[in-house]
Amino acid sequence: MFKIVKVALTVCFLSSLFACSTIEGIGKDLKKGGQVIQDAANS
Repeated sequence: MFKIVKVALTVCFLSSLFACSTIEGIGKDLKKGGQVIQDAANS
């Protein structure tokens, strides 16, 4: 399960670097990343 969380964090981090050019966009991406991690932890 730790591997899934690690992959999810990496994907979210990289997508926030390449997809967002504003602070607001980065915040939204981080929020989505947190949701993915929470969902992975709950399953």
